[in-house]
Amino acid sequence: MRRPAVLSVALLAAGSLVVPAAPAAAVDEVDTTRLREAVTANGIVGHLRVLQRIANENGGNRASGTAGYEASARYVQERLLRAGYDVELQEFTFPYYEELTPTSLAQTSPQAADYETRAFTFSGNGQVEGAARVVDFADELPSTSGCEAGDFAGFPAGAIAVLQRGTCSFAVKAANAEEAGAAAAVVVNAGVEDPEELLNGTLGGPGTGIPVVGLSAAAGAALVAAATAGEVELAVNVDTLLEDRTTWNVLADSPTGAASRTVVVGAHLDSTLEGPGINDNGTGVAAVLEIAEQMAELGVHNRQRLRFAFWGAEELGLLGSEHYVAQLSDRELRATYANLNFDMLGSPNWVPFVYDGDGSDTPLAGPPGSARIERLFTDFLEPRGGSVPSEFNGRSDYGPFIAVGIPAGGLFSGAEGVKTEEEAERFGGTAGEAYDSCYHTPCDDTGNVSTEALAVLGDAAAHATMTMARTKTGFFEDLSRNPRAGALDAPARNAA
Repeated sequence: MRRPAVLSVALLAAGSLVVPAAPAAAVDEVDTTRLREAVTANGIVGHLRVLQRIANENGGNRASGTAGYEASARYVQERLLRAGYDVELQEFTFPYYEELTPTSLAQTSPQAADYETRAFTFSGNGQVEGAARVVDFADELPSTSGCEAGDFAGFPAGAIAVLQRGTCSFAVKAANAEEAGAAAAVVVNAGVEDPEELLNGTLGGPGTGIPVVGLSAAAGAALVAAATAGEVELAVNVDTLLEDRTTWNVLADSPTGAASRTVVVGAHLDSTLEGPGINDNGTGVAAVLEIAEQMAELGVHNRQRLRFAFWGAEELGLLGSEHYVAQLSDRELRATYANLNFDMLGSPNWVPFVYDGDGSDTPLAGPPGSARIERLFTDFLEPRGGSVPSEFNGRSDYGPFIAVGIPAGGLFSGAEGVKTEEEAERFGGTAGEAYDSCYHTPCDDTGNVSTEALAVLGDAAAHATMTMARTKTGFFEDLSRNPRAGALDAPARNAA
């Protein structure tokens, strides 16, 4: 699951222009029992084992632009073709980024010290030295450090900017530092519960010419204290590869259902370069693939067409889903009924998060129709222990859909965030620990998955997918509010 702070801001801004969600209208109750009985945790785990083997045979990962991703895409394609779907490999070019050697950040004077650090995705290359200069740190958060060119007034060329996370995107901070003549930028984590949490960010895309690295809040506080007390010299080394590569989205259309009402059911197929990506996001991929196969096996006749989508290059900034939405024609955009997104469904210290479609518990509502999708999940999960709202923050592949007004919803079992006492009391697990302590690391393997989470969230995903495919009634209270309303009247093909 991607954590692109630079994209979150943009997508939130886009989403804020959407008309507030209308009150949820009724969606038909659909009996999904047979499908839920067919979609099992064992079936999902079977796919996970194959994805693990693919990673093992291809350098330990399944990242876009690598042989591991290609093998993953071929596996999904073959399974879907065998099940009777019309499958397309949608090709696109993307900027491939890889750290060739470990990034380093060291204090060389007045005392020598090494800092745990990580280059931001799309950081510039370089081995540089310079004096640390703290830029506009704030005691109260959120911080605007580095967000304005004026923050760098009097900044000495060749110094290394020490910035604080907050308010604007990392790309803006880096661009302002580079424009001011900084040799490199160090961004300190802020606003997180764990002061030791290393900041692992992205610049959103190529274009930054200087090294940009992250620090934890604790390490950053030590560096800032030293730089405030006197002159501190730093050495930064970033060695990366950046080049254009080709990858694919795997798209599979159901043989039944009206193409004028297409429900896109998606999960990102790629891992990071750091590990096999079995929870993130093999679990989402395996659940969606198992749902697709079992619906075909049961002969479910859809009223809405289902398009099962397995996105590439999500971990570099939602690039696959962005490409998909951007290339839709006006007609195809109007015909896209909704998006369901499943990104991490098996976190070992899991919580049943549901995207907050109506914005009742988080800052931003989804486009009209999203509230009803949320209720579809929450109503199903309520007698099974309940759920917790998760905000539409642009951190997964629903982002490009809600940015153009397409209703969306989905499930999430938790990533690097920390489980609260209340969540542990409600759902079990361990308070004070991450939902997934192996997030974006080599230990995200088949041993890093809760089969209980797969069983509960797999059932919820199957229920929502079949309900959205079979419902006769639209989920907009007032169809005039839906920009694609005209597409909803076409009769379904081969639908009972």
